Amino acid sequence: MLVGVVLPGLSRRAVADHLDELAQLVDTAGGVEVGRVVQERPAPDPAFFIGRGKVAELAQLVGETKARMVVFDDDLSGAQVRHLEEELPEGVKVLDRAGVILDIFAMRARTREAQTQVELAQLEYLLPRLTRRWRHLSRQAGGIGTRGVGETQLETDRRLIRRRIAHLRRRLAEVEREREVQRRRRARLPGVALVGYTNAGKSTLFQALTGTQTLIEDRLFATLDPRVRRAELGDGLVVTVADTVGFIRKLPHHLVASFRSTLAEALHGDVLVHVVDASHPGWVEQWQVGEEVLASLGVEPVGSVLALNKIDLLQEPPPAPLQRTAVAISARTGAGLEDLQRVLRQRILALPGLEVLRFPAEGGEALRTAMATEDVVAQRFTTDGIELVVRRGGAREA
Repeated sequence: MLVGVVLPGLSRRAVADHLDELAQLVDTAGGVEVGRVVQERPAPDPAFFIGRGKVAELAQLVGETKARMVVFDDDLSGAQVRHLEEELPEGVKVLDRAGVILDIFAMRARTREAQTQVELAQLEYLLPRLTRRWRHLSRQAGGIGTRGVGETQLETDRRLIRRRIAHLRRRLAEVEREREVQRRRRARLPGVALVGYTNAGKSTLFQALTGTQTLIEDRLFATLDPRVRRAELGDGLVVTVADTVGFIRKLPHHLVASFRSTLAEALHGDVLVHVVDASHPGWVEQWQVGEEVLASLGVEPVGSVLALNKIDLLQEPPPAPLQRTAVAISARTGAGLEDLQRVLRQRILALPGLEVLRFPAEGGEALRTAMATEDVVAQRFTTDGIELVVRRGGAREA
């Protein structure tokens, strides 16, 4: 059973859209929606979020539909979860959007880094909800919200959990140092980072640019671990392309913090490509959510290239936001990819520290020396000879 609240400044249509997305999250986590409850309030109720009267109505609906879980679209406090579960039929679990997202992340985590990030985010989510929820979860055999750390840390107390959190933070700091070494090794090539709302088509674009086979699903958070591959952008220009975890509305702050080392690939990209599903009716809001997350990471979103994706599903390309370099593309069909590559070439060749070295067509010793000693970004053949685009002052791979 999905629950949304219409607060001041929100329309019922917006709340309905948010619940549609919540239904997708629940589906991705393995659940099935059986109904929805929407309540209009001037402010959340401190004890029940939707008010005691609405809780009685919700309990009746849960009994009629035999729902085993109630999922709120907004963050709930530990006390609110406890009060709601006391009023609902026995055995019905209460989760919020953040809890479902964490469960999906636990389900999708494959690498040690991702599993560490998920465990840290789950512990920080569960810490303020220990009082009754801890015992309640220990009675569950499985299901949404009980994967991963929810099953392995049930008997710990706050002191042990805080100790574990400190340990995980140290481990992630080590991972970040390792990533920094990897970035320095790749620094001889300019980097392009793909960011954007979950399910916007980042992985499809990543595959189109790099020629790499990768997981592509029409589900939220299909990509969790960052991937970096080489790509040819034309005119002999070679770059690295990074695919990052997707953004979503109401992304929990502790989740952003836990996945900072993953999202840091965006921080270190020379050019940022913000991928947006232009066929989605709420694409403008999704684009704005992405810009807010980028700003929270210290990235200036104005300088990014906006890739308006999935134009093959539209009658005409959507208008680009003001003060943004935008390219209409279809990563699936390849439409507009040459335009995107051209814009990326222009951005990269305008980066500080790049220099063009020109040599005669026969090359000679000077060309061989430059190829051996310079950080070559691109090699181009012209009517007058050979041009090398080199990066001066960058780290070179040992």
